[in-house]
Amino acid sequence: MEEEKNTVDPRLDNDSWSSVLIEALPYFKQWVGKTVVVKYGGNAMLNEDLKAAVMKDIVLLSTIGVHVVLVHGGGPEINKMLERVGKESKFINGLRYTDAETMEIVEMVLTGKLNKDIVRILLEEGGRAVGLSGVDSGLLRAQKIDKDGVDLGFVGEVTDVNPEIVTSLLAQHFIPVISTVAMGKDDDQNFYNINADTAAAKIAVALKAEKFVQLTNVPGILKDINDPKSLIARIPLPKISGYMEDGTIAGGMIPKVECCMIALKGGVPRAHIIDGRVPHSLLIEMFSERGIGTMIY
Repeated sequence: MEEEKNTVDPRLDNDSWSSVLIEALPYFKQWVGKTVVVKYGGNAMLNEDLKAAVMKDIVLLSTIGVHVVLVHGGGPEINKMLERVGKESKFINGLRYTDAETMEIVEMVLTGKLNKDIVRILLEEGGRAVGLSGVDSGLLRAQKIDKDGVDLGFVGEVTDVNPEIVTSLLAQHFIPVISTVAMGKDDDQNFYNINADTAAAKIAVALKAEKFVQLTNVPGILKDINDPKSLIARIPLPKISGYMEDGTIAGGMIPKVECCMIALKGGVPRAHIIDGRVPHSLLIEMFSERGIGTMIY
């Protein structure tokens, strides 16, 4: 008979294991019954090992009673599909130009493929997950973006969040997985491509979430962009404008921080920018003293 394999991590002795569990216990108690909105994308979505780690984290959080809402984008997958059908990806001021044909592909990739892939993995990990788009039950309503008079096609911004379907699923201990395609408001029956970060922040506000987390491909906000050790771990909201003025927050970090500001100004107590390339970064943030990434509060 084959000997049973020892699965205990040899790098940690019993005292270290017990210390980890003791440190985590108060955080378990703190977050049970609370809502956490996670924006998921970037490298954590493309790398299969990182994807599995994120899903394990979310299932664990849900299992202990944390209400987790997962909002996802899918830019790289959309680019691949457009390339496959011979259509060029076009961006204007950082936003994807979305004509009618591109909108169909966006909807197909986000709501048809990626959303269901994520739900499948959560189910395989033992979670209870339901896939939604912003169209379902009128969750997200949007209006066409008119940016500096430039026509971006079917690109919209969220005007209304109707969270009843999400709160109903959370009450039944499901994990809602939301893709950010929205329908127009009032008499506008068009579908719109929505920025997932902004949508996630507004969903967090509508759900009165305790925490809004963006999984990104950077360590967080750095004093020196070339030095990962210069991470700024905590920033009070009033200091954000100063960091923008002196260039500490610049480039691609600006829209991430702006989404955090939307959440905070809407009543969410904490917003986080954490590195999705680090396995189990979500658990480290939720259940340890040191945390990970940058918290804006």
